[in-house]
Amino acid sequence: MQKKIKNKKGGFTLIELLLVLVILAALATIVVPKFTRRSEQAKVTAAMTDIANLEVAMDAFEIDTSRYPTTSEGLKALVEQPSNADGWKGPYIKRGVPKDPWGNAYTYKQPGQHNELGYDLYSAGPDGQQGNDDDITNWTED
Repeated sequence: MQKKIKNKKGGFTLIELLLVLVILAALATIVVPKFTRRSEQAKVTAAMTDIANLEVAMDAFEIDTSRYPTTSEGLKALVEQPSNADGWKGPYIKRGVPKDPWGNAYTYKQPGQHNELGYDLYSAGPDGQQGNDDDITNWTED
């Protein structure tokens, strides 16, 4: 007796390949937004950490000079001694004044509008527009 051998080539049909692509696309629509939200959340946390670190440096500046930097001196006063800062023992931050995680400068105002006895320090947040809900600040809204 002779066995019949079918000569069938192994491989995927076009329908099978399309089905795999549809499954991958469906998974991507579920997974990708979760990663992008995590990334944005990490940037917000990094901005909050930067502000906290800058506050520590500001407090050290204030202890040494008996005042906070003026608005015109800005955060640069934490790195380079202002001309009228007697007692300055900086630099108070090692790597220079950081930018926020979105590449924008932190905004510093002294005296502050929200912290009248101190200073306002904030990032405009992800959209880069100051004064809206995504700002990261050193004050709390009541």
